[in-house]
Amino acid sequence: MSTIPVVHFLYLAIILFGIGLFGVLVRKNAISVLMGVELMLNAVNINYLAFAKYWNWNSLTGTVFVVFVITIAAAEAAVALAIVISIYRQFKNANVDEVHYLSQ
Repeated sequence: MSTIPVVHFLYLAIILFGIGLFGVLVRKNAISVLMGVELMLNAVNINYLAFAKYWNWNSLTGTVFVVFVITIAAAEAAVALAIVISIYRQFKNANVDEVHYLSQ
């Protein structure tokens, strides 16, 4: 049984990271921006696991990094969603372009 080459995982990670970067740079809705950030973090996780498999790390180094990144992503999502909810309650809108009004 043949295995999937690492290059395929890297292509998948590049595509996911590109979609996430596009979502962060182009979208105006804060929820869409957060989804783009999550896609980019998942692309990083795919890279960690692909290289861990490629270099044959038997000490679970790649998996430990992935668990840390997933933990950070969950904390980031919780804090960011709390901020988005507070912005929506105040402005009745979740557009990122209107966040600069918070300083007034």
